[in-house]
Amino acid sequence: MEEQKKQILSENLRVLLFKFSLPTIIGMVIIALYNFVDTIFVGNVIGPDAIAGLTLVLPVNIFIVAIGLLTGVGAASIVSRSLGKGDKEKAVVAGGDSIVLNTVLNIIIIVPIYIFSEKILVFLGASSVVLPYARDYLNIMLLGFVFLSFSVNGTNLIRAEGRPRASMYEMVIGSILNIILDYLFIIIFGWGVKGAAIATVISHIASSVYIFAFFVSRSSIFHIKLKMFKINKSISRRILAIGTPSFLMEIMGSVMFLLFIRIVRQYGGDIYIAITGIGIRIIDLIFMPILGISQGLSPLIGFNYGARLYPRVKKVLGEAFIWTSVVTIFGFIIMVIFPESLISIFTSDISVIEKGAGPLRLIAMFAPLWSFPILGSTFFQAIGKVRPSLIISLSRDLFFFIPAIIILPRFFDLIGVWISWPVTDFFSFAITAIFLAREIRIINRDIESEKVSLT
Repeated sequence: MEEQKKQILSENLRVLLFKFSLPTIIGMVIIALYNFVDTIFVGNVIGPDAIAGLTLVLPVNIFIVAIGLLTGVGAASIVSRSLGKGDKEKAVVAGGDSIVLNTVLNIIIIVPIYIFSEKILVFLGASSVVLPYARDYLNIMLLGFVFLSFSVNGTNLIRAEGRPRASMYEMVIGSILNIILDYLFIIIFGWGVKGAAIATVISHIASSVYIFAFFVSRSSIFHIKLKMFKINKSISRRILAIGTPSFLMEIMGSVMFLLFIRIVRQYGGDIYIAITGIGIRIIDLIFMPILGISQGLSPLIGFNYGARLYPRVKKVLGEAFIWTSVVTIFGFIIMVIFPESLISIFTSDISVIEKGAGPLRLIAMFAPLWSFPILGSTFFQAIGKVRPSLIISLSRDLFFFIPAIIILPRFFDLIGVWISWPVTDFFSFAITAIFLAREIRIINRDIESEKVSLT
């Protein structure tokens, strides 16, 4: 661990950023690919209505991921900063608390979802045609949601202790297994959306088994023992406080997507829900490298900030902005120039392809700005400043997207639904830039103060 700490605090930051991000990027891109492949199998074998059914389950899936991020991101910030200061005991306690909190919260949430699953899907906008697909998928997926959330929590802890490659293995194992099982259950056995759900549940279980095995091994600082799971109230409160911005970002994402689907159905019907599902899969593939870089960035910021190496904090943040911008510009180009080709990967339905090209272009209008709120929120969480991270996380969906998606369709009908995305992207970028500029000024003052004290 000391050697790892020494590397983080002294090695070349660009090399470190790639070292910490690349395994996560690979893992997360593979995760996006298996969702991508899920939709390809379902869309080409069953049809657009099945894609719409899977799309309606997405807000519930996001909600479960949010619980994993609440406990995982919160604990990861404490773990990385504690290790940066040399306080291994506090880091281990934070890891144990996060696992307990994650398990309890998942049980509280998943039981009501199971009881009211059909009513929830109808509320989300399931028509009589789409409901059977959505119901079959959700009822099986509920069995794997505890493992999904545990995996999200565990992956954050593994990265926080400086083991990005180990976190990559977890994602790769689950993702590759899911792709193989998709082919087996959907194509060979003909189980349809039920096959897609069973494949995903088995994959989540496999990922969780790997994470548990890693925590038990000597490679981890945690070395799981029963005494780890004795809740420390102070640390648990801090975990929940720091993790709340990520949690709320995902929850607002779930609410945003719920609202978006309902308005899409109101103005366009089931075919546009299917188009939305295809668009989300494409966007996920672009977002995953950004999220991978941001998650690789987090421990680097936390360690160096905890060690008061502020110039390194600024430099690695700048590197992250450069490389995520490369990703988003590439995404912008392919979504604007080749939308028909992208959609045709998922379906041969000419109507879906023709009607989906315009929405994809409009949604991607400000794609080059997509990484700024993500990196901004990650930065503030990593340095333990909850308030700006919370505002950045909430403002995108609560202050910008929800008003846009409610107001713009009243004037521009279905076009207004799609342009609500770039409007939100612009204002979210603006508020992130304001908070970051202010924090950088504070860091610059601290750097100057330390220079004066040394002279």
